[in-house]
Amino acid sequence: MDSQKEALQRIISTLASKNDEIQNFIDMLNHTLKGVQANSSKVITDLDEEFDGLYSVLDEMKESMTNTIKQQQAQKAQELQNQLAQCTNALESSEELLDFASRSLDIKEPDEFSKAARQIKDRVTMAAAFRLSLKPKVSDNMNHLMVDFSQERQMIQTLKFLPVPKAPEIDPADCLVADNCVTVAWRMPEEDNKIDHYVLEYRKTNFDGLPRIKDERCWELVDHIKGNEYTLTGLKFEAKFMNFRVRACNKAAAGDYSDAVTLETRALNFSFDSSSSHLNLKVDDSFVEWDSMGGKSQETKVKGKENKGSSGHVTLLKSNTRSGTPSPKRTSVTSRPALARGGRDRFTGESYTVLGDTVIESGQHYWEVRAQKDCKSYSVGVAYKSLGKFDQLGKTGTSWCIHVNNWLQATFAAKHNNKAKALEMNVPERIGVYCDFDGGQLSFYNASSKQLLYTFKTKFLQPVVPGFMVWCGGLTLYTGLQVPSAVKTLQKSENGMSGSANSLTSAAQ
Repeated sequence: MDSQKEALQRIISTLASKNDEIQNFIDMLNHTLKGVQANSSKVITDLDEEFDGLYSVLDEMKESMTNTIKQQQAQKAQELQNQLAQCTNALESSEELLDFASRSLDIKEPDEFSKAARQIKDRVTMAAAFRLSLKPKVSDNMNHLMVDFSQERQMIQTLKFLPVPKAPEIDPADCLVADNCVTVAWRMPEEDNKIDHYVLEYRKTNFDGLPRIKDERCWELVDHIKGNEYTLTGLKFEAKFMNFRVRACNKAAAGDYSDAVTLETRALNFSFDSSSSHLNLKVDDSFVEWDSMGGKSQETKVKGKENKGSSGHVTLLKSNTRSGTPSPKRTSVTSRPALARGGRDRFTGESYTVLGDTVIESGQHYWEVRAQKDCKSYSVGVAYKSLGKFDQLGKTGTSWCIHVNNWLQATFAAKHNNKAKALEMNVPERIGVYCDFDGGQLSFYNASSKQLLYTFKTKFLQPVVPGFMVWCGGLTLYTGLQVPSAVKTLQKSENGMSGSANSLTSAAQ
């Protein structure tokens, strides 16, 4: 019966996964169909605009050439009209002279005839008819303004859609995810020397397999990539996977996207658990800061409610008020009712502690912490979630940390089970924490140089949570980080004793 139930459960799980996959594909098809409709309308609109622009150019050219013909026509007509007027005037003058000469032949008186003959000769010499050019200044030929658009028509007839590059191909085996960087490499299915650049798009997701349409982030874009690979750097891996796709572009158009690939980008993401923090700590998701009045302001609110209307309220507050900033050696707040939130009590007393909100129960993880420059005291490490509300990091058998003290006498030490190992090195500006739960190893590094600071060797018998203590200062938390390659290399080369102290090495309790 039990085996049948288990088999049925596996079948149900397989069917549910397949149904989810099919539903995602249906969503993708519907999204693609809408895209086809929208993009088709767009390219038709673009086509209309292109042809309208072509028509506009042709109309402008036709108008310009027609004006040229009309100007030539007017110029020639004016020349011919001027020449016609001159000839008409000359002909009239010549006909008048001819008539005068004909009449002069009838003159009988020799002197008058001689006088008339001389006048006729002088007028003939000066007559416009004999100075005229009897050749038209312009011809009626307009052939020089004829056009032949046969070649242009052939060119127009060869108009076609722009040549679009084919979709590139991304091979996940050629891609690299390391040190919070992703290198994506691709190739073209065939050589294309007209490609000008590539466009890479990416987005974070918590789903493996084909990219999903619903409930996903928008694609982010990197444009004008000249090579066949690109590296995204400085990423925070706050999702389990990332989708990538790329398209090629020539001078005219962009081609289809490649098939999207999904690369794994798992990393530990957590925030400070404000429900666990000491009341003297102000906590955001990734920043915790000491507040000397935090506990007192909360205490005032609590006692104000409890003693509302009581005349002894002011006296009670005064009796518990201290001047100045309390040190870690003194309790800064009096005992108060435990505030149980998130499954545990707040830290109180001398334990100015806050835990991470994520439990580590397997795998290898890495995060970093940076302290404010004037921070007087802080600790960074891990602990069991059962760490008592009065317990301090490193002072119990269920917590491991490195501790920095800049108050009175500067110290830098690794702490566990109330034992300390002094670290003879400078305190780095930023501390990296590496936790190998299955391997029972907790290491601390200079986050910048990856210098090993200290390694605890133990066996974790319970899940652990990141732990932090801060007094008179603040801590900034950096998560979503992969285990750095340099740390992996150092862990492989470590012989199990390097950087560790036998006095602090023990099995977790």
